[in-house]
Formats: sequence, structure tokens, C-alpha cells
Amino acid sequence: MKELYLPPELSREVTAIYEAMASRYTEVASKIPLTCQGCPDNCCDSYFLHYTYSEWAYLWEGLRQLADHLFKEVIERSRQYVTAARASLMRGERPRIMCPLNKKGLCGLYQHRMMICRMHGVPALLTRPDQRTIAFPGCFRCQKIVKGRYADPADAPAMDRTLLYQRLAHVESRLLGRHHQQLPRIKLTIAEMIINGPPQIASTPHQEAVRYP
Repeated sequence: MKELYLPPELSREVTAIYEAMASRYTEVASKIPLTCQGCPDNCCDSYFLHYTYSEWAYLWEGLRQLADHLFKEVIERSRQYVTAARASLMRGERPRIMCPLNKKGLCGLYQHRMMICRMHGVPALLTRPDQRTIAFPGCFRCQKIVKGRYADPADAPAMDRTLLYQRLAHVESRLLGRHHQQLPRIKLTIAEMIINGPPQIASTPHQEAVRYP
């Protein structure tokens, strides 16, 4: 097994994609208008799952920049998160647990936060490869604003995620290369990505490539 690192050029591309997401989000949010200020909800306790090795590797780029004591705190909170999430799922409940990267209401890895953390909130559209378009209504606060300002929610500004997803998929393909079809698909929380350690590829094609807690 060997660790899967993002080469500098792919790391820069992920950064550029994330910056484009933030820019587009700000543009749409300002038109609605939507702000998180004073919101009674906290998106950081939402149960989000992540699906790309490139984001996993980028997350670990950020984790390695943390001071040792902060890194140890994140590891411990991640273990607690996984235990609590499993208990919720076994009860048939969707977990509502604070992200292990959140400390005192702030993201401890803000520059390396995941894609969904950057896009959740505003209305969005995604055109799939089969040309079917999926609409996302946004968070509850956004939906309330849209309902009060637009006769038809479809008239509200929306963030098109399609090109951004395509760019990230291209990074994923370049990162995995010949291993792309051999590696198992992932479906992990941030906490699982942390306690599993950085992503790895098998030294032979048929070895298991991902550890699950």
C-alpha cells in the first residue's frame, strides 16, 4: 500500500475549483439574498458523505498543516463522531453531530474544507451525463426566502454545479490514472476520512485499497 498524494499541479487545480465554487456561491447568495448570519441552524452538523479520492487527499494536505496538539484533538473528535454516527444510524436516525473539524463554531481547516461545505445553502442545478437536470432547493433558510420573494422557486437564482463537478471529476481521473477502475468507490464522512488516514492505493491491482473504520 502507498499513500495517494495530490501532485502540486492537481492540488492547485482543486484550490482553483474550490475558489470558483466560493465565487459562484457568493454571487448567487447575494442575489437571493442569503446570509448565514444569525441563522439558528448549523450546517456543520449535517450528515454529509464524500466520494472522491482527490478531496480526501486534499483534506489530508490541510490536516498535515495543523499543529500537533490540534491534530490530536481532531483525531479524537473524529473517533467520537464515528461512534456516535454509527449509533444514530443503527437507530434508524440520520446523524446530527458536529463536524470534528469544527471548534467553537469555526472550521479548523477552512481553506481545505470539502466541496459540499462550500456549496450547501443556495439553490443549485446539476446536469447529469444523461442530460437530466437535478434541482437542489437550498437550505431551509434559503427556501424560506425564495418562497417569500418568488412566485415560482424555479425563477430564483441558482448555482450550476455541472462544470465544477466535471472539473473535479477530471482531477480525480488524472490522480487515479490506471488505478481508476480498480479502486473501490468511497462514501465516507470527513471523520472517517480522518481516522482512516490518508487515501492509499494497493501495490497490486486486487488488494483492498481503502480501510473503513
